[in-house]
Formats: sequence, structure tokens, C-alpha cells
Amino acid sequence: MSQAIALPAHAFHEAALQRQNSLTKPAGSLGVLETVACRFAAWQGKTIPVSLQPAITVFAGDHGVTAEGVSAYPSIVTGEMVKNFAAGGAAICVLARAIAARLEVVDVGVLGQLPELPIVQAKVAAGTANLAVEAAMTAEQCAAALEVGRAAARRAVEHGANLLIAGDMGIGNTTPSAALICRLTGYSVDSIVGRGTGIDDAGLVNKRRVVQQALDRLHGQSLDGQAVLAELGGLEIAAMAGFYLEGAALGVPALVDGFIASAAALAARAIDPAVADWLLASHCSEETGHKLALEALQLNPLVALGMRLGEGSGAATCVPLLQLAIKLHAEMATFAQAGVTEKD
Repeated sequence: MSQAIALPAHAFHEAALQRQNSLTKPAGSLGVLETVACRFAAWQGKTIPVSLQPAITVFAGDHGVTAEGVSAYPSIVTGEMVKNFAAGGAAICVLARAIAARLEVVDVGVLGQLPELPIVQAKVAAGTANLAVEAAMTAEQCAAALEVGRAAARRAVEHGANLLIAGDMGIGNTTPSAALICRLTGYSVDSIVGRGTGIDDAGLVNKRRVVQQALDRLHGQSLDGQAVLAELGGLEIAAMAGFYLEGAALGVPALVDGFIASAAALAARAIDPAVADWLLASHCSEETGHKLALEALQLNPLVALGMRLGEGSGAATCVPLLQLAIKLHAEMATFAQAGVTEKD
């Protein structure tokens, strides 16, 4: 059983804020860079947080709901992309190298067997069931997938990570993500369900029908967060939720990526609301509904770059921004040090 999630250290947040207000600049003039530096102070329990050691874990899984024609790509692409990750050729591989992040790829539910790849073999099942007509996962599968994510977070922290990023790979996974977001926030299907990997207008109508069918299947049922995740989620989405939960329990924040990551974060919050204090949103994706999902999480994204790739790519792109925020906080002179007169 994992330990309880503690609150970030409020006293260090206040001390960091005091320091920000003593630096040689008008108070608040660095905007969000000041805010995030103070948040990292609270997360690390230090007035001046140390630089970030990011760890990226990409969880891969397939989805039975692709039988409904919800994706522009066939499920075989999930395994093919995992091979690309293992070879270092995917976008997240390039970004991980650029930001000196530890990168791990975890097979939690890919349809095919990938025994020869240098990845973490943690397959709970060969894909999920079709959530339109039945539960995506059994309760046992969902619990196992959550534990896969928890174990990945523990490995990352044991290797020195003080910032966690969860990435996803799973053809069709915007459908379970949309279903989770709708169920957990109450937003309408039309406001959340988007084109994913690029389906056409007819495909979008069909995808919205499928998500509505899944939601109708559960109408009137009182379900806790983990039960909702089992009914509507995916193996990689459950693993991401476990990753966030364990990171928070270990006192390590997570930078939440795009649409799928936000669905996983909502599921994690439904399981344990305390996880919310340990989450930071990287960017606002172009995928329909991501902005609303972030609002439901009460997270303000750092940037909007028109991205919608997944893999943890948006979060990885924002790490240099966070490093700069911490460096400014640590290395700028105070008014007293610089001999600069403060305002009256």
C-alpha cells in the first residue's frame, strides 16, 4: 500500500515568494516564471529549489474500442511506434535527449508481443475490451495497470528524478480519454470529443456516438474513481494515473502533458483528490476538450504551441522554461546585494 499524499510545504512557498519580491525587478514582473519557481520551492521543501532532473515514462497500450472505427490508424501502429521509441527515433526520444531526461518505455497493454525490445515488459493484457459495449478493463486489470504506473514512478525517483512526465502511446486512446473526461467532469460529448489522429467529419460523428454509448452504458451507476477508470479507460491511461499518484506520494511533482495525460490526471484525482496539489500543466493541446479538461483540473497551462502529438512531447518541451524559472529565482541578485534602491 502506498503512503498517503502530503501537502506541498506551504512555508517554503511563502519564503520563496518573499525572495522573489526581494529580487532586482518589479514584483510579479516575471509572471508565471515566478509562480512556478515558488511552486517548486514548496514541492522540494527548499526556499531555492534545485535544478530539475526530469524523468519521462511512456506507457503503451491498445484499445478494443478501435473496432468501432474511431481512429484514422490501425492498432498495429501502437507496436510499431513502440519499436520506434526503442530505436530512439520518435519525437519524445529527441526531446528527452535534448533536456537530459531519463526515458523509459513501458508495455502495459500492447496487442502484439515485443519481447526483443529494450523496454519495460509489464503487459497486463493484450489491449482492452471495447468500452462501447463492456468494461474496458476488469477491476483486477485496472488495479494491475495502476501498479505498473506506481512502480515506474518509484523507479524514476530512485534514479534521482525530481520531476515526472508521463507519455502515452495507444492507437484509439483519445476515445477512452474523452469518455473519462466527460464522465468525471460532466462536460458534454460534443465539447470534449475531437478528431484525435485526424478522422474526417463522418468519423467524428461516429466517435461521438461511441463515447455517448459508453457513457449511457453507465448512466445512473454510482462508481468510485477506480471503477470509472476500469469501465472507460485504457491500460496505459491507468498506468499514467498510477504514475501521478505514486509520484505525489513520494513528494515529486508531475508535469501533465496533453489530452490523454489530462484524462489520466482526472482519473488519478478521482481516486485521491490530494494528487491535484502535485500537478502542473505544460501546454494546452489542439485536441478538442483539452482546455476544458485543464479547467476541470484547475490547472493553467504554461504555453500553447498548437501541439497534439502526445508521448509526453508537450511537457518535455516546457522543461527548459521551468529550468529557467528556477535559475532566475536562484541566481538573480536581491536589491540589497546589488545596492539597488527598492521602491517606496
